[in-house]
Amino acid sequence: MLAFALKRLGLAVLVTLTVSLVSFSLLFMSGDPASAIAGENASATDIEAIRTLYGFDRPFLVQYTDWLFSALRGDFGQSFEWKAPVTTLIWGRLGNSVLVEGLAVLVMWLIALPIGVYVAVRKYSLGDYLATIGGFIGLAIPNFLLALLLMYLSFVWFGTTIGGLFSPEFENARWSLPRVMDFLSRAWAPVLVLATAGTAELIRILRANLLDELKKPYVVTARAKGLPEWKVILKYPVRVALNPLVSTIGWLLPALVSSSVIVSVVLNLPTAGPLLLRSLTSQDMYLAGAIIMLLGVLTVIGTLVSDLLLAWIDPRIRYGSK
Repeated sequence: MLAFALKRLGLAVLVTLTVSLVSFSLLFMSGDPASAIAGENASATDIEAIRTLYGFDRPFLVQYTDWLFSALRGDFGQSFEWKAPVTTLIWGRLGNSVLVEGLAVLVMWLIALPIGVYVAVRKYSLGDYLATIGGFIGLAIPNFLLALLLMYLSFVWFGTTIGGLFSPEFENARWSLPRVMDFLSRAWAPVLVLATAGTAELIRILRANLLDELKKPYVVTARAKGLPEWKVILKYPVRVALNPLVSTIGWLLPALVSSSVIVSVVLNLPTAGPLLLRSLTSQDMYLAGAIIMLLGVLTVIGTLVSDLLLAWIDPRIRYGSK
């Protein structure tokens, strides 16, 4: 297991370097950042002066190397639009994103696992039909539309708004029990919105995989030996059926961050999504590059975690990699 983990860790480092190179390259493909900083009415002399000031006239690999080593020290450069260090702008918002999306992932698994097992064991029952209908609705309704619907119902029925993650008095306060309670009282809406489609998808995947496993001979043998039904289901077929679900960890969190951009704008959430959208439209390359790279690092970390979990759940994976 240790050799498998070290091998995957080495690959994760190489992939992270590749992600950083691709992230930095995409920013230059989007246009000339010097022209975007100077504005529409700037002269060629002004644009060239800005290009020299920020080092855009240097070779690409030199700029990338400087940016990468600075990023490794925690310095992602200066935001052109905000006139502030990128690190100062993104850490709070990125922390909010990880917190909200992490809770959404937790809710997905807590809901999808028991329902997925139930609908597979009780195939074609009323619960199975209800879960199927609910899953189709969850996949069909866009996240932003569900967010708008929750905002409308909350205002009409309860006279309250559900925008933001904190009340004004807790916006810049330090973390404490009252701030945590205030966060939970507001975070349920974005967590519910983000978890809806993912939960429906996980239920369908688990149901399909578990139905295949329940038909295999080892399940029949386990029943023939007199094992309790709950043990037959949970100890063997569920464990095997979890493999595809565990493999989704790598892309699940970054996908949630990407899908939360419009939801964050609708619900006025102080997360990384709206900041990334604004930095891309204004060609704020260092700010956009930092967020894109960190999202890529999240994907790599998620993939590494999913690989290690798969190897732990299914020994065939780690033995087959030798």
